[in-house]
Amino acid sequence: MNADLPWLKAPLADALARARSHALLVQGPAGVGQLELAVKLAQSWLCEAAAPAQPACGQCPSCKLFSSGTHPDFQLLLPEALEAPARESLGLPFEEPDTKAGKAKPSKEIKVEAVRQLLSFAQATSARGKAKVVAIFPAEALNGVAANALLKTLEEPSGLLRFVLASHDSASLLPTIRSRCQPLPLPLPDTAAALAWLEVKGVKDAAGLLAATGGRPQQALEWFEAGLTDAAWQALPKRVARGEVAALSELAPPRAIDALQRLCHDLVRRSHGQPGQFFATTSLPSPKRAAPLLAWEGELRRAARHADHPLNASLWLEALVAQAQAAVTTSMR
Repeated sequence: MNADLPWLKAPLADALARARSHALLVQGPAGVGQLELAVKLAQSWLCEAAAPAQPACGQCPSCKLFSSGTHPDFQLLLPEALEAPARESLGLPFEEPDTKAGKAKPSKEIKVEAVRQLLSFAQATSARGKAKVVAIFPAEALNGVAANALLKTLEEPSGLLRFVLASHDSASLLPTIRSRCQPLPLPLPDTAAALAWLEVKGVKDAAGLLAATGGRPQQALEWFEAGLTDAAWQALPKRVARGEVAALSELAPPRAIDALQRLCHDLVRRSHGQPGQFFATTSLPSPKRAAPLLAWEGELRRAARHADHPLNASLWLEALVAQAQAAVTTSMR
């Protein structure tokens, strides 16, 4: 199983030492390894050779089953849309999604049917007698019906059942779900560790992309693999200010919105005399007024609700860039 993120070593040790509940909630920003930490916890709980509260040995029969994705006492619950990419990133077996015409698009929610199947697994006896572990990611993908179906088992697990939920938006979880879990914060990794990992992965100008993602190394790697360079990122503010739709045309709609929201955030900071957070300060104009930018920020929030399904993507993008250009121009006066 490929889940080797060096900055997770200390949080893993801390979680194993501090775990006092049958259910843990790994929470923190996206792109720093919540899923990988959840899976490492699960493997450690199932390991048959490691001492209590110690990381998995990686060599015992249980660890070998786990690494091959065939451990009978482990279940990983993901939305359909994440099944293939998440399992591939972990080095676990997966099936390619069915993309035939007429086939419904894979859901980004975890639905009640999946939870019901999970409950059948939870009620069965442990095959190897050590424990049974359920990992759920991202926990906020549980829709309301699915979350309520999970509650009783989460509150009163049978036998040796343990849960590890992972979330980058834990505030959106049902309070009843949160209250049944021991929180485990996962902060941004140390910058030096994140840069070292990105450089090993072959990311060029890693420092710029890491800053662009707000210190989230997995997201920086994803952006790099999608073709984004630091030079292109730093050119974005001036291109948007000129009304160049092509500056965003290669990005999927949700990522285009995300880029504009980061730009808006930095421009508001600049209007108050602060340096950029996601862009180099030298790449940003110096607005004189924040009001037009704050109004634009509201427009972007509204646009984000439809980013996954714009009726006409090209016209939608043109409108976004026109809004951005107008906001930047007005803020400079």
